Amino acid sequence: MEQRFSGKVAFVTGAASGIGRATAERLAAEGASVLCTDVQAGLLEETLSSITQAGGTAAALESNVTDYGSVLDAIDQCVDKFGDLNVVCNVAGVGAFVRTEDETPEHWNKVIDVNLTGTFNVSRAALAHLLQKKGNNIVNVASTAGMMGQAYSAAYCASKWGVVGLTKAMAVEFGKQGLRVNAVAPGGVNTAILGGFMPPEGADQKLLDRLMLVERMSDPAEIAEGIAYLGCDAARSVNGSVLSIDGGIAAA
Repeated sequence: MEQRFSGKVAFVTGAASGIGRATAERLAAEGASVLCTDVQAGLLEETLSSITQAGGTAAALESNVTDYGSVLDAIDQCVDKFGDLNVVCNVAGVGAFVRTEDETPEHWNKVIDVNLTGTFNVSRAALAHLLQKKGNNIVNVASTAGMMGQAYSAAYCASKWGVVGLTKAMAVEFGKQGLRVNAVAPGGVNTAILGGFMPPEGADQKLLDRLMLVERMSDPAEIAEGIAYLGCDAARSVNGSVLSIDGGIAAA
């Protein structure tokens, strides 16, 4: 495997499972020292073990992206341990299908807090380190739900459209300082989060069919590959972009 991240330090949220774990493993396999964070401490240790057994360099730290103090501490510990910070991957996310009339303030706030505010918290906390040298970057995980309307997904769509907007806003604001900010937009991915995306009772199947352009779910490793591309120096001219990895769903 190419060593595009040799000598670089990466910070990955949501690293206990799914896309986050696949991203941490991919960057470590390509030479990065990776600080893996998540709220699921037990599963996070499995990610760490997977990386170290494969010969990679990593550390794991329980951290909650919705708590700015927790995030700031995690960023500081990453720099203290590895001496630098070059790539931040905002992967932590939650979601579910919910009829808008059944949406609760508590669930709405949780989705926005994790997906959007969490992405901002990590990006904001990392800025002081990322801006110290040109070529550093942030890769966010958006979604097809951040590029098109999706029924039964008011909170999830709002959060992911917010991630796209945040990505583009930061790309413009910090581009001249040499910081790139991009995002990937997956469609259906075979991860644990899919359990929440069960159609509500009586759902209109025609509204869901537009999400079924392809029958095959993506593997987390495919999304991690896109993240690795955006985070490496080969993408030095890519800034403010949203890379769709969805089999063409958002194009239909």
